[in-house]
Amino acid sequence: MRFIIVGDLFHPEELAKTRAGNLTAEAPLFPQSQAEYFYVRSLRKLGHQVEAFIRNVPAVFGVRARRSQRFAATKTAAMLVQALAHRAPRLQPDYWLRNRRLIAQAKRFEPDVVLIIGGNRVIFPETLARLKAEHGCRIVFMSGDSPIVFSSAIERASAPLYDLALVNDYYHGIQWLELGAPRMEVLPMSACDPEIHHRYPLTDSEQAEFGCDVGFVGTLLPPRLYSQRAQALEAVRDCGLGVWSVHDVPAALRPYYRGPALGERMLRAVCGSKIQLNPNSNFMRYGGNMRLFEAPGCGVFQITNETPGASLWFTPGETIVMYRDLPQLRQLVAYYLTHDAEREQIAQAAQAHVYAHHTYDHRMTRLVDLIGS
Repeated sequence: MRFIIVGDLFHPEELAKTRAGNLTAEAPLFPQSQAEYFYVRSLRKLGHQVEAFIRNVPAVFGVRARRSQRFAATKTAAMLVQALAHRAPRLQPDYWLRNRRLIAQAKRFEPDVVLIIGGNRVIFPETLARLKAEHGCRIVFMSGDSPIVFSSAIERASAPLYDLALVNDYYHGIQWLELGAPRMEVLPMSACDPEIHHRYPLTDSEQAEFGCDVGFVGTLLPPRLYSQRAQALEAVRDCGLGVWSVHDVPAALRPYYRGPALGERMLRAVCGSKIQLNPNSNFMRYGGNMRLFEAPGCGVFQITNETPGASLWFTPGETIVMYRDLPQLRQLVAYYLTHDAEREQIAQAAQAHVYAHHTYDHRMTRLVDLIGS
């Protein structure tokens, strides 16, 4: 099959690093810090042809692609300009140019599948309809976010055009059906790649940089989306906490902030922790964020909050440990910090489990099967 993946580029500096370290004939289309990198990698391994359309790069100059996006605790002028553009996308001449570029790329490449990654505020419904009419391609929408919280007007208007909506969260899938999508399937956007997600040995200097009892890598702002995650970290901040994020962090967690972590640096930060704490965001009620599969892929013990998805994809007490509330979280952290053998046994079992059932090759094989059916 021929795929065009339509998504955003969040970490352009990391893309340059990923391409510099690439030893294959085909250049990576996304940085290793984004799941799309692994989609492309696995689809190519399975024999499919893949191109990318980066929708958040302006058609004129491409200035926005020169630096990573970063969420700040305070509003900036750039954020306000972007918000206005999102509210009135059809008034943005550059958006129309980007849509024309996607149409031109499809005319040249003749895709069988256009895979739209969630967060689309640029590609219009009429563009998707034209691609289907002119090329007979399938439109597959893939999102790990709640449509109630995050979806744009463009995404909602496009829902009837999606041949398939893939979601992390079963509840999100029901919402896409209610918005008009004819079909949905639960397929986590995240997974692991054994060649990349594995235990990284740390030097003495790296152990000093990344070593901690309880580690967290991810996003903590804004509070309306991540307050429950921040509260979980605050509950164990006296337990040897280390926090890494490419964005700002809440004031209460700044004393534990160790800096940004993307790509291999993120994996080394995960490997430096005895316990990788992975509370879900406020909007992910079913589970399935990226760290859920990456942490065990790195052979690191993980604690997350109870969700239906985590209970479905793992065996509680054997390949994952989950908490119901913050007092129980503190109890679990204290217990497993003093029971090294049990912690390591669960970490090893979890790694074997995700390697056997939750790799990106598994995800893309399933994606192709769903498209074929």
